[in-house]
Amino acid sequence: MRKNVIYLLAGQLWKNAFRSKVMLIASVLIGILLFFSAYSGGENYHDQNDTRGSMQHEVQESWENNPDKHPHRMAHYGSFAFRVKHILSVFDLGMENFVGNAVFLEAHKQNTVNFSEASMSTGLLRFGEVSLAMLLKVIVPLLIFYLGFHTIAQERENGTLKLLIGQGIRRKEIVFGKWLGLWSLSMIFLMAVFLVLLFFVVLESHDGLSGNSLYRYLVLLISYSLFFAILCAITILVSAFSKTAKGALVKLLGIWLLFVIIVPKSLQAMGYYLYPTPSKIEMETAVEQDLIELGDSHNPDDPHFKALKDSVLLANKVDDVADLPFNYGGFVMAKGEALSAAVYQKHQRQLYRVYGKQNNVERYSAFVNPYTAIKNLSMAFSGTDFQSFLHFKGQAEAYRYKLAQEMNRLQMDLIPNKGKAGPDTISSDYWKSFPPFEYDFLSIPEVFNNELISLMALLLWGVLAIFGLLRLSTNLKAI
Repeated sequence: MRKNVIYLLAGQLWKNAFRSKVMLIASVLIGILLFFSAYSGGENYHDQNDTRGSMQHEVQESWENNPDKHPHRMAHYGSFAFRVKHILSVFDLGMENFVGNAVFLEAHKQNTVNFSEASMSTGLLRFGEVSLAMLLKVIVPLLIFYLGFHTIAQERENGTLKLLIGQGIRRKEIVFGKWLGLWSLSMIFLMAVFLVLLFFVVLESHDGLSGNSLYRYLVLLISYSLFFAILCAITILVSAFSKTAKGALVKLLGIWLLFVIIVPKSLQAMGYYLYPTPSKIEMETAVEQDLIELGDSHNPDDPHFKALKDSVLLANKVDDVADLPFNYGGFVMAKGEALSAAVYQKHQRQLYRVYGKQNNVERYSAFVNPYTAIKNLSMAFSGTDFQSFLHFKGQAEAYRYKLAQEMNRLQMDLIPNKGKAGPDTISSDYWKSFPPFEYDFLSIPEVFNNELISLMALLLWGVLAIFGLLRLSTNLKAI
């Protein structure tokens, strides 16, 4: 292939595009939406993170300002964990508004994550919000289809395609010249969005987050570049195999509706139908039933913990808990905490498996719908997907368990058994020495592992796009 011919054909497509008023109008509208989504996304990021950060600070101050008291009372006093937003949530909101952002951490119980934006907003939020990613996933693909539907079909209708081939221009040069011109046009909008996003990433990322954010940013840039290349290839193929330009436009609009609206929504509903999840009441009832069967650590007459008491007394060769070298109440609470945490974790894993099956119904559709692949990759690397939310829940639970068991350990070591002389409170210095909750985002390898299917699907679509263009270049009909 002659590069100069390909560049010439690509340049001709640019000239035709910029002669059209549609390109001017679309550029102005996308520019307005770009400014609005960047401004609203940045404001939301700052407002939410500032609020959550200040609340986390207040919670820690309240915890540290508790007076001297019994450590088990502190375990029930509890704390809060707040989920901070990743800077790339400015780009893609994902599930950000539909999952909670704060959870109360207390002994013996795992609470749900509450206070989602959707729960405190009007029903209009269901229609989604304008974001930078929405422009690239929904608006720009529609513009690509409109700018490229006539690239080959209209050339054939006008007879210029036959003329080009007659002048010695190869079919492969025509196909790849048109594709390059359309893809480079789409890159104007892509680079505009990512230049704005780079401003946020460089300005807002701090310390260790800067490298993580830049890596995520680069992956998103490459992924969207490939996504647009695939869409441009689809546009060229549809235009080439359509008898008329009008027919090509209708087909491409149908593809856009299928890719962006019909298939994703249908598969989400199908996933819920095939793998229904239990209600919150059903879930809590099942957990409570298992806890009752295990035993109540607060009940001294509970059969399970009575047997535990006998075994502890036997192991330490004493007849009464007052003679144990540690506080027996703290020991029982620690064992009860471990048992209850295991029950909660078991039911959570079962629930997450159901969620995973629901999500996989749509996830595997990425092999027939590139929009699904880019949507999943976009949310994952922006830190706004479901796995990121579960990661926060996991860290919050690990902190809750550590806090509860630390209070139990302090009770075992510092509080005397009943019948023994000694204080039943400990110094508040122990609360101050316990570290505050800090959330760490998923690492890059973990995100790649979570979205391996989407990544493979997007790469496969890229290979198929190249193969399709190569096949077209040998079978392109001039009339």
